Amino acid sequence: MNCRILSKICERLPIEIIAVLLHIGAMTYRIAFQMDPMEGVDIDADTTFALAETAQARGYSLFSYRPGQLSYNAGKVEARARPMTVRREHANHVSFGDEVVLDLAKDIDVVWMRQDPPFDMGYITAAHILEMLAGDTLVCNDPQWVRSCPEKIVPLEFPDIIPATLITRDKLAIDAFRAKHQDIILKPLYGNGGAGVFLIKDGDSNYTSLLEMFFAASREPIIAQAFLKDVKNGDKRIIIIDGEPVGAINRVPLKGETRSNMHVGGVAEPIEMSETDLAICARIGPMLKRRGQILVGIDVIGDKMTEINLTSPTGVQELKRFSGVDAAALSWDAIEKRLRS
Repeated sequence: MNCRILSKICERLPIEIIAVLLHIGAMTYRIAFQMDPMEGVDIDADTTFALAETAQARGYSLFSYRPGQLSYNAGKVEARARPMTVRREHANHVSFGDEVVLDLAKDIDVVWMRQDPPFDMGYITAAHILEMLAGDTLVCNDPQWVRSCPEKIVPLEFPDIIPATLITRDKLAIDAFRAKHQDIILKPLYGNGGAGVFLIKDGDSNYTSLLEMFFAASREPIIAQAFLKDVKNGDKRIIIIDGEPVGAINRVPLKGETRSNMHVGGVAEPIEMSETDLAICARIGPMLKRRGQILVGIDVIGDKMTEINLTSPTGVQELKRFSGVDAAALSWDAIEKRLRS
């Protein structure tokens, strides 16, 4: 129905009827997930599965395609995708229809960019292509800002609430940083899931060899941060929906392990947000909302934020299990609001 005609009709209807009409309208939304294969996800932990499950329960039509099936083709943004149905059944959690080529500007209402990093040129190129959908199809999270806000770089906009941080390939600069802070963390600038994260203690004889390994592996700078001893108490993952914090989980590292990421064995447990957590969220929330970041996960150790995860944040299912807060449903509420406006 033409939007102007619908607007005129709605001017004469009670608010209760309008709400019903909007709900019915939402039932026709067509959602495409750009993701790693759904067949391989853990249905008890995967955030993309939770988003798809909630969308399906609302009556949305689902499609799935891999990043390699995205194309720019003679002025169109296309994806070779399959209709998708999900169910919470182990070893039988997804089924697909016949493959189709979608014009993402015309055939789809929302694209979720949910493939896991690494944040490499493939990831950046996909974001550039999806950015061409602006004005036609809502892409979550906004790809212009996803590619412009790598999760270890965007926190640099808030230097007073992050650990002492150095980004460089200059060994002399790293030497000086280490001499000042003694125990430091070294990690790839564009890595994910805790891979390649090392604690270098004062006097560690592996320090130089480790730098050589980093520099041989890529031409990118690395990131060094002052080690936060509070990590022994856990690394909070705070979920932020459209700029507002909705809850947190704590990820506790295994004994003898520095990293708390659940990909490397960190154990999730319930936790409440502190006043410091809320203050951090208040600082960064307006920026996230302004940049179209619907679903974001930030990492907080003690009183310091270490990362802002815009790419494919996790923790949604754990949050619901521990607190009852349904971040997947809240994400769709925020998306529906944007679609209506």
